[in-house]
Amino acid sequence: MPSEHEIKGKAKQVKGKVKDKAGEWTDDPELEAEGEAEEVEGELEEDVGRAKRKAGEKVEEIGKRMKR
Repeated sequence: MPSEHEIKGKAKQVKGKVKDKAGEWTDDPELEAEGEAEEVEGELEEDVGRAKRKAGEKVEEIGKRMKR
């Protein structure tokens, strides 16, 4: 199940894509750049969330093995 960071990161990516396209359609380079930056920020947040989730899963797995 995706973590909160993964979901927020994905949402930022979508929001960034929308801003990027809106900037392209309206010929607004600032809005386009803002959208691209937000998209990258969302990708990073999603990656951090995924890494945290996977680390947590590994810790749980190790804990279960130690109980055996």
